[in-house]
Amino acid sequence: YQRRVHGDFHNFNMVFRNDPTIEVVAFTATQIPNIEGRLYPPELAGPLYPKGIPIFPESELQKVIEENDVDRCIMSYSDLPHSYVMHMCSRVNALGPDFMLLGGKYTRAKSSKPVIAVVAVRTGCGKSQASRFICSKLRAAGKKVVAVRHPMPYGNLVEQKVQRMASMEDIDRYKCTIEEREEYEKHVEEGGVIYAGVDYEAILRQAEAEADIVLWDGGNNDTSFFQTDLSITIADPLRPGHEESYYPGETNVRNADVIVINKCNVAKKESVNQVLSTCQRLNPKSTIVKAHSVLKVDKPELLKGKRVLAVEDGPTLTHGEMEFGAGVQAARECGASELVDPRPWAVGSIAETFAKYPKIGTLLPAMGYWPDQIADLEKTINNTDCDVVVIGTPFNLLRLIKVNKPVALVTYEHADIPGEQGLEGVIDQFLKKHS
Repeated sequence: YQRRVHGDFHNFNMVFRNDPTIEVVAFTATQIPNIEGRLYPPELAGPLYPKGIPIFPESELQKVIEENDVDRCIMSYSDLPHSYVMHMCSRVNALGPDFMLLGGKYTRAKSSKPVIAVVAVRTGCGKSQASRFICSKLRAAGKKVVAVRHPMPYGNLVEQKVQRMASMEDIDRYKCTIEEREEYEKHVEEGGVIYAGVDYEAILRQAEAEADIVLWDGGNNDTSFFQTDLSITIADPLRPGHEESYYPGETNVRNADVIVINKCNVAKKESVNQVLSTCQRLNPKSTIVKAHSVLKVDKPELLKGKRVLAVEDGPTLTHGEMEFGAGVQAARECGASELVDPRPWAVGSIAETFAKYPKIGTLLPAMGYWPDQIADLEKTINNTDCDVVVIGTPFNLLRLIKVNKPVALVTYEHADIPGEQGLEGVIDQFLKKHS
């Protein structure tokens, strides 16, 4: 056997699960808490792995390689600086094994229905709002569109093999975390169906059975798990330069049919132009459009002149490295007198998050992968000395926590720029081609 370590579940399922010439000895984990120490279960790993496959923390990579005489390591997670990827390559190569990055030729499942993929340069660029905008246009054209979301395997992996959500009751039944709800709830509220889970070949077969068009709703800056008929990449001028310096975001730029430069209403003009120039250089054949990300605050009067705690999307403000999110922007636009730093009141896993990501701004990332983390988040919010809490997460956090202060909720939506080519025109062209 060739022995390999470190491939995420999808890459394993697509490339290695049924290959008797390869023995996968382990997965390692780093970005998602509490994944390590578990098994990728035999029910999902397949008949070649009757005992399942162990998952170790990435900090034990050297030990795993040495104890298992590993021949090859597969990098299979995303939103990484190019320098980090090559440092990891050097770390692996120094121990002897090959270091590999798998391409879409081997990892993308093919659908019997047309597929639109929405991916990005970094996490937090605005994929979800673009995906919902596209779904709304497709439904308005009379198409049955089903969204498939990039995996977030935090719970029981066997039970999560294929998840179909068409109601809030479905989301509750799957015991979805904050991070999952941020991606699922808006689709459901707008009348859509969204799938997620672990086995994406099985998910695709079930989703395409009820769809005219399948929409891949990407996560982080990962590539699509499906072969696409239209690939849309979202770029972020609030982080200019990241479109060619993060893995696999640059792959998404180079692979795009359409590139959307989002947040043009809040980014500096020179930053927009920088991103535009880079995308034209990396992918001169792509269609490039600009867009706005429009905020709406349900109770703006609560924020004026007040000391405000801004609660933001967790991944975007941690490993996504954004300096601020929708909550901070809303507080500033609505005239808050002060943004309150929650660090003195942070408890448990929230305090650990601030320690791990010291560059987080004056805000609170809504980390909630597990119930104890959600409890720590609630306690931190309620402990913080502020007048008002503004919640800028992509879903209504009040469904999961109770807050002892006045709360303003922020939503944000994709908007084409009037008088310019936008996503609506892109989708119209797609529909003509696939009518």
